[in-house]
Amino acid sequence: MSKINIVLADDHVLVRNGIKAMLESENDIRVIGEAGDGNEALETAKTLKPDIVVLDIRMPNMTGLEAAAKLKSYSPGSKAVILSMHDSEEYVLQALDAGAYGYLLKDTDKNEFIKALKQIHGGTKYFSGGVSNVLANRLLHTKPYTSAPAPTQKDDQYHLTKREKEILGLVIDGKHNKEIADSLSKSVRTIETHRFNIMKKLEVNNAVDMVNKAVKENLL
Repeated sequence: MSKINIVLADDHVLVRNGIKAMLESENDIRVIGEAGDGNEALETAKTLKPDIVVLDIRMPNMTGLEAAAKLKSYSPGSKAVILSMHDSEEYVLQALDAGAYGYLLKDTDKNEFIKALKQIHGGTKYFSGGVSNVLANRLLHTKPYTSAPAPTQKDDQYHLTKREKEILGLVIDGKHNKEIADSLSKSVRTIETHRFNIMKKLEVNNAVDMVNKAVKENLL
């Protein structure tokens, strides 16, 4: 199996070392280059042609967001992933506009980090859980959810149950699993099972894609 080649860009050497050690504990991931700012990240990507460039959002000379926007002109096959301690809507939406394939928070645990990189390498965008809610809220503002929608042809196509549509609407409304569970008097495990079934029916891999598809195809 070919390895996923990564370039890490962060102006703090200790942070890079920590991430590198975490990633290289996986047999199918390899850190092939490092950079201390956005300019260096682009030049490194141009030379090494990595699969993924992980960019800290705040770096000297050029930010991670600026580097993400320019990455394709330096290394067309590389995908940018923003790593940040901030989950603000402004940064998340700027990352999307810059063409980033993912936005991960620095408190993301190892399992989610590895999962995200593998998913992004496969061509699917990935956003940390808290970030997904930011995007869901933005979609809510542009296309509000109504509590009693009329069924549509698309709705029938995906065979969503009444409960699944209710939960999907709450996800679009930016609710976390615990909040949904409390509002419906169900367990968190039950809500997680429903969300898994919804994503399976919609053929998506994460909450962001689930919300995007629901809004785009007017499922609610």
